[in-house]
Amino acid sequence: MIKLGVKRYSITRAFILPPLKAGSSTPLLCSSSEIDYFPCCFMFSCSDVDHVCSKLGSDLHTSYLTMSKIPDIKPVDLSTTKEMFVSAIRFAVSIEGPCFPFGDELRISAQEQVDYMLGEDVDTTIIIADDEVQSVVRMGVYNIIHSFEMGLSSLLLDSTLEFEDGYNRIMKRVSDLEWMCIVLPKMDLMKNFVSNWAEISSKILGIIEDKKLDHDTWGLKLKLIEVACKVLEAVSYGNVIIPAQCRVQLLKTWFPYVRKMKPLLDLKVVEETGFPYKMDEDLCQAIEGAIVSLILTLPSNDQADILADWIRSREVGYPDLSEAFEVWCYRTKSAKRRLVEGLEGHSDAAVST
Repeated sequence: MIKLGVKRYSITRAFILPPLKAGSSTPLLCSSSEIDYFPCCFMFSCSDVDHVCSKLGSDLHTSYLTMSKIPDIKPVDLSTTKEMFVSAIRFAVSIEGPCFPFGDELRISAQEQVDYMLGEDVDTTIIIADDEVQSVVRMGVYNIIHSFEMGLSSLLLDSTLEFEDGYNRIMKRVSDLEWMCIVLPKMDLMKNFVSNWAEISSKILGIIEDKKLDHDTWGLKLKLIEVACKVLEAVSYGNVIIPAQCRVQLLKTWFPYVRKMKPLLDLKVVEETGFPYKMDEDLCQAIEGAIVSLILTLPSNDQADILADWIRSREVGYPDLSEAFEVWCYRTKSAKRRLVEGLEGHSDAAVST
């Protein structure tokens, strides 16, 4: 027999879940918007359901007959998916040395697995809201970013012989940062990355602009700009909401650096044939668009400070903030006009009284 619970069901359409088997007792789930719903609480045999389905249409009857032959399907055990995902995350964000005998391939494979599960595995979209999963990811973000910061600091202390090994380790960490910028938005955890990145931005730029790192670190400098672009885009387009003070800090930290590095990289491209580290057009447009949008989200006084600094060095030419300047002028004039109108209205009211 099949028991229908005391719910509101429709006569015109029926979806039978889970599959029915002869002689079994399973719930019949129905839904539709074509006819008024009615409460019901009856007992039906499978033959009764077969008869009703045949009356409701050939498609539904065929579906019922097919489903009745399918064995019962057990619900998916999400704990297995969760364990697999957490394990992959831990390997992907590991800050330990290469795991013998796999080397870096294990970490890279884990990162690919996480990316695949977030894009293709339906169950993963459910378990990413789990507290343990989010805790593991947040800790991984913190470890990677601060491991990068410490490794970058150590470059200033390394001898000439040790510098190359240290530089290679740093570039692997930058690769991890780029990977995080891809997967964290899919988990709604990009804010953790942005917050940690904003905290260390001033320090890492202070290190990267040290005279010892003037030469042979062009690849690292370009990668830093690419990561910063992802952060600026996330904030400027509203995907990550952070306080105005933090937005100002991000902009005042990275805007001068980008403005300085663009002509230097362009010059190296001209001077050295085959120089690989160039800010391509897509990257330039992405950074410029993010900076313009971010400026327009700031308080008016902060906008004025940044735009005034840009006007004083307009000969650099990049990034072009003309659009932001025009919008700021329009808003300022409109605000001034409203203020004057408000004051005049207040004065007229005072005189009339």
